[in-house]
Amino acid sequence: MKSATRHGVARVISKLGLGSRTQAVQWVRQGRVRVNGILVSDAEFPVMYQLDIVTVDGQDDKPARMAVMLNKPRGLVTTTKDEQGRETVYSCFAGASLPWLAPVGRLDKASEGLLLFSNDSEWAARITDPTTGPHKKYRVQIDRVADSSMLAALMRGVQSQGEHISAKSARVLRTGGKTAWLEIVLAEGRNRQIRRLLAAFDVSVLRLVRVAIGPLVLGELPKGRWRALTDDEMNAFELKQ
Repeated sequence: MKSATRHGVARVISKLGLGSRTQAVQWVRQGRVRVNGILVSDAEFPVMYQLDIVTVDGQDDKPARMAVMLNKPRGLVTTTKDEQGRETVYSCFAGASLPWLAPVGRLDKASEGLLLFSNDSEWAARITDPTTGPHKKYRVQIDRVADSSMLAALMRGVQSQGEHISAKSARVLRTGGKTAWLEIVLAEGRNRQIRRLLAAFDVSVLRLVRVAIGPLVLGELPKGRWRALTDDEMNAFELKQ
């Protein structure tokens, strides 16, 4: 029988959806965390995930599984707390009564659109898996008019930072003056993949908006607003894309 995987207690608290890893480290230092009834003082104390009982302030109740979608505005960073003091995506949840929710993937500061959050780490891992996760659709404004050869090149892809990156599909949505809007679909998730891909062809990104992740579409959700996903929407990601 395969032995259970051990993780540091702070990481386990995050995986259980009880709080962020940063919060968990603070809770351990404050003497609020026990493992199997024993007070722990080390955030890296080894815990067998889903076997050992981890409690914070005596409570081990795992919050109900939840996910929300946010229409992320440009200018916010996807992190819980920014060392440079920049505004984060969590400002969009100010005043909301929500359990701890971690970002499911990332959008960089200059990017906009559909961003998911959840307290279910296993559900999130399926979505963010770079090779088996769902397709992601973007609308991208570039600094030139695109032709068929450019679109074909984006789908052939390039080598970048030791890996091959490419678009699953690319098409022109509209052209205006010296710019164009493209629809780009990615079949895999790599860091800043679209920006790196276009930069390889000396193309600059003026705007980048994620409009869909798998079956989930951003739709008419206003910028800076969020809504909870239904059980059906969460379960849809468990089906093969």
